[in-house]
Amino acid sequence: MASKLTLQKKLAAKILKVGRSKIWLDPTKQKELQAAITRIDIKKLIKQGVIKALREKVKKPRQKRKRRRGPGSRKGSKYAKAPKKRRWINTIRPLRRMLNELKASGQIDAAMHRKLYRLAKGGQFRSRRHLRVYLEQRGMLKERKE
Repeated sequence: MASKLTLQKKLAAKILKVGRSKIWLDPTKQKELQAAITRIDIKKLIKQGVIKALREKVKKPRQKRKRRRGPGSRKGSKYAKAPKKRRWINTIRPLRRMLNELKASGQIDAAMHRKLYRLAKGGQFRSRRHLRVYLEQRGMLKERKE
């Protein structure tokens, strides 16, 4: 049939409380559908099963929906995922925390703490381990006072 039955679809969508695209009209009952122009007519056809609401698409479980973030599917620069600043923060905070702990435990004095703090700020140390090795090689660590 040439007509699109837009009125019927619109009425059915309002009655069934779904979108127009979710309405299914039985293609074999075209004449009945064209004759139905009131809400009551549409409700009768719904009861008969000539008009139905299509069910919603089932969403995939979270695990299957996850994006693949491997190196082959990444776009952007080297630091697009973890910026340089974040990398710097992740390095400097533990270093500064360690320096404060060493100062508090009396293993380094205030002057040494200040010097090492400046070196850390300048990017001298890659990690806490690197700082520890630096201190041990130069004999800067005193015995713990606690």
